[in-house]
Amino acid sequence: MPAEGSIHIIDDDEAVRESLDFLFDSAGLAVRIHESAPAFLETLDPMRTSCIVTDIRMPDMSGMELLRELRARGVEAPVIVITGHGDVPLAVEAMRAGAYDFLEKPFDDERLLDVVRAAVESRTASHGTNEQTAARAKVARLSQRERQVLKGLIEGRLNKTIAFDLGISARTVEVYRAKLMAKMEANAFADLVRMALLAGDLDV
Repeated sequence: MPAEGSIHIIDDDEAVRESLDFLFDSAGLAVRIHESAPAFLETLDPMRTSCIVTDIRMPDMSGMELLRELRARGVEAPVIVITGHGDVPLAVEAMRAGAYDFLEKPFDDERLLDVVRAAVESRTASHGTNEQTAARAKVARLSQRERQVLKGLIEGRLNKTIAFDLGISARTVEVYRAKLMAKMEANAFADLVRMALLAGDLDV
């Protein structure tokens, strides 16, 4: 973790901000909290920003809009979005737009710390290249049907929609999803999505 950088937490819920502030401070990490995306942008110093953790649904400016604004400004700090269960397709869209990862509420504190640390480390070019190579190797081991299911998942489609498109049952899609998690060595659905996006072409 670069000594000059801080973890920036952006959430309109005061209780969440205070909880995350305590979590990162207890872990010995420099942290700053912001009640809104515009408030964060007013004080943004890209050179002193190691990572950004933002809620995806906020008034004034959403996490998705913030991500687009950061990319327009050329800010390279990794962005992790926090989402509710129903916002997963939106979170996948955010990752396609450049977010590093997403976490579904409620999330485990240690999981968040691990993701943030990995995001900061990923800023080195060699790490990103190695991660992409590993993701492609894992995707290469998938069967055609597993790739079809994976493609549907990262496109944000529901299990029943994927099942209809492939002519299989929703229960079978759930089985394939579990197999994908195991084969891709993903600890969470967000890991699966990120690796699939890193790997690139899933055409079958």
